[in-house]
Amino acid sequence: MQEVNIKIAGMHCASCAHTIEKKFQKTAGVQKVAVNYATEKAKIVFDENKTNLEFLSAQIKPLGYSLLIDKKSENKTQDKYAAISAMKIKLLTALPLAAFSIFVMTWDILAEWQKVPEMSEFWFEFFHHLLPIFATYVLFIVGQPYLLGVYRFLRFGKANMDTLIGLGTLSAFLYSFVVTAFETSLAPYLNVNQTYYDITIVVITFIALGKYLEARSKIKTGDAVAKLLNLQAKTALVLRDNKEIEIAIDQVLHDEIIIIKPGTKIPVDGLIIEGSSYLDESMVTGEPMPVKKSSGDLVIAGTLNTTSAFTFKATKIGAETLLAQIIQMVEEAQGSKAPIQTMADKISAVFVPIVLVLAFVTLGAWLLIGVNYFSFAQSLSYGLVSFVSILVIACPCALGLATPTAIIVGVGKGAREGILVKDAATLEKLHKVNTVVVDKTGTLTYGKPALVNFKNFSSQSDDELLSILASLENKSEHPLAQAILTATKEKNISFELVEDFETIKGQGLRGLINKIEYFAGNVKLIQDLKIFFDIALIEAETLQGKTPIILATKEKVLAIFMVADQIKPEAMEAIKNLHKLGIKVVMLTGDNKNTANFIAQQLNIDEVVAEVLPQDKLAKIKVLQAEEKIVAMAGDGVNDAPALAQAEVGIAMATGTDVAIASAGITLLHGDISKLVKAIKLSKITMRGIKQNLFWAFIYNIIGIPLASGIFFPFFGWLLSPVFAGLAMAMSSVSVISNSLRLKLKKL
Repeated sequence: MQEVNIKIAGMHCASCAHTIEKKFQKTAGVQKVAVNYATEKAKIVFDENKTNLEFLSAQIKPLGYSLLIDKKSENKTQDKYAAISAMKIKLLTALPLAAFSIFVMTWDILAEWQKVPEMSEFWFEFFHHLLPIFATYVLFIVGQPYLLGVYRFLRFGKANMDTLIGLGTLSAFLYSFVVTAFETSLAPYLNVNQTYYDITIVVITFIALGKYLEARSKIKTGDAVAKLLNLQAKTALVLRDNKEIEIAIDQVLHDEIIIIKPGTKIPVDGLIIEGSSYLDESMVTGEPMPVKKSSGDLVIAGTLNTTSAFTFKATKIGAETLLAQIIQMVEEAQGSKAPIQTMADKISAVFVPIVLVLAFVTLGAWLLIGVNYFSFAQSLSYGLVSFVSILVIACPCALGLATPTAIIVGVGKGAREGILVKDAATLEKLHKVNTVVVDKTGTLTYGKPALVNFKNFSSQSDDELLSILASLENKSEHPLAQAILTATKEKNISFELVEDFETIKGQGLRGLINKIEYFAGNVKLIQDLKIFFDIALIEAETLQGKTPIILATKEKVLAIFMVADQIKPEAMEAIKNLHKLGIKVVMLTGDNKNTANFIAQQLNIDEVVAEVLPQDKLAKIKVLQAEEKIVAMAGDGVNDAPALAQAEVGIAMATGTDVAIASAGITLLHGDISKLVKAIKLSKITMRGIKQNLFWAFIYNIIGIPLASGIFFPFFGWLLSPVFAGLAMAMSSVSVISNSLRLKLKKL
């Protein structure tokens, strides 16, 4: 099976997406398809032995659509700014004609109300002959997509929004044309002075204006991916045959030596092999201050070198880089469908056929029933107005745009905040979460030991003792040694020469420094040396999860160094904010109970489950779900992967393992737990935006269609003009997109 996410050309409305989906679903070899109108993309899973993209494109070509298979052709034909520019030119030619038509319409209405004098015979005849020319241009040039919609409906039986607009405006035009052409013959039966050229002109212009505004707004909804793409370097300066050569980044090879100069972007991921510099990594970490990078450190594609030149070896290229994965994740999430969209999709799928039937039934009702109350000419006039108004106002576009535009903006906003959402379904689920389960190590804590404090029992200075211990630990492979070495480097303390070094298995280290024998290790080592040591000095701290490293000579204890995994500064605030959102926090950890309980007390965590295996974490998630809790699980290790997959929403730290990230629905860059709170807030504001959009999309049609049909005319004299129907239809899509764009301004 092959899965592709591919652009589609020719889509104009939400019903287009359903037409394409239905066509592909009936095609042999296609297992799954989802078409997104907002992103104009299709996600297709198909058997390459039974079908291919060329064949699939041929299937939808007669309906006016095509798959943009060739990347060059996609770039050429799908240049959105060029398409918008073409729309703008047509709109600018139509707007003066529409303004002229509105002027004539307004004059007629005011004259009927006796607010202005009636138009003179000369001007009446002038406008009478000018409006058909304007209407012909607007219908057949500006309104060409809508006429094609009618043609495809008549030939293939496939109706969409273009069909509705085309049928409505073409009907108004043809009626007016017949009345104008056979004016003398029809005068005894119809009001030949009543034509609808102005309706054709104004409706198509308003629709074109709405489409233009919609297209411009849609570009803004997807600008997160564009900004991410702009972060990518276009070229790389590589060292080949001892020569510096500038090549395109897609030509960079694994293990290639790349030269980075000040002010340039990192083209691919890799490890520094020579030199050091400060890098602006804000796009990945969100940290505004540049970070020092030197030999052995990882550099990430898209980050900016700010100071010195250095060389590095490419370890990840092309789609393997972190930036490429982020872009892919954002694109896929923006193109995915949220469960809430199912209802809108089902309605949109049957909407156009129902509207067509309703429009013809309304026209028939006016002709059959209206003649009992009005003349035939009046009934025909009212019926035609209602027919056109229903076809024009009944727009499923707003309904089709309601969910995806909010998802696109929400996912994009998340990406800018360092929150990567895998799909829309995850974003929707997250707003319902009432229980958050967090791993301790690497999530609430840094996941690596650090020197937190020490007690000095000798006459030597703190720095001298730290230098002695670090000199011994520098020859050790024990995980705790790194904590001592890091603290020493941070203080710029020099190392001493160690002679006769020895590792004492299970206890610690010994060595000679300046001909003095030193020991460093645990309590067992000190006890075996028969040195007096009061264990009460460290008992309270070991209960807090701290590990002692005791430095001693053969005669006495010199100092006790306490090493522990530190709580991340942002963890405290994150837990507090989760509680403010009414969310219960549970900590699951494989660490011992004393350490877990101490951390939990520090952070005010609601429930602690310690000393658990991976399967125990999974079981705890299932227990919480059995209690009807909606669970989000945040973790970073391989042992968290089963629990992340089981939870309603899995949240991985980007500093964690690839397995954890693959199992999660959301990834938090820089391993920042405070972003979890932002992710939940993002979900809530996105879902609120979707519901608002759906409300407005439905309300337009719930109010507009009955009003357009003339159902209120006998009681209140209300009959919606097709002009206002066109304006309402155009503004419905624009208002939905504008409401989605408003999410960008919300503070997380």
